[in-house]
This record gives sequence, C-alpha cells and structure tokens, in this order.
Amino acid sequence: MDEATSKKKGSPWWYLLALIPLIGTLFPAFYSSVTPTLWGIPFFYWYQMLWVIISSLVTFVMYLALKEN
Repeated sequence: MDEATSKKKGSPWWYLLALIPLIGTLFPAFYSSVTPTLWGIPFFYWYQMLWVIISSLVTFVMYLALKEN
C-alpha cells in the first residue's frame, strides 16, 4: 500500500465521531422532561435542537479530517 492510497482513505477512527450524536439522542427516557426550560422551551425540545447543532459541528469536523487534499 503506497502513501497516496493510504492518504486518500483517511483514518477510519474519524467515523466514530458520528456515534456521539447517536448516543446523545438514543435514550429518550433520559431527556423526556419539561424542566429545565430554556427561554420557555421545555427541555425535551431544546435538548434535541442542541443535538442538531452538535451533529452539524461533528459532521464538519469529520469533513475537514477526511477530505482529500
């Protein structure tokens, strides 16, 4: 395996970052409550929306790490 081939594939460990949002939203019993509220929004809703932002950031980091130079 030459250097160009190994560099093109990237490290498979970066793909494990995709598990972070999955684990954060996998158990709804953990976050299915009304309190604490954030600006009047129940915890159940703002917690999920926070994971949308976190997922976007994780995807961006994975993109930067795995893109071809």
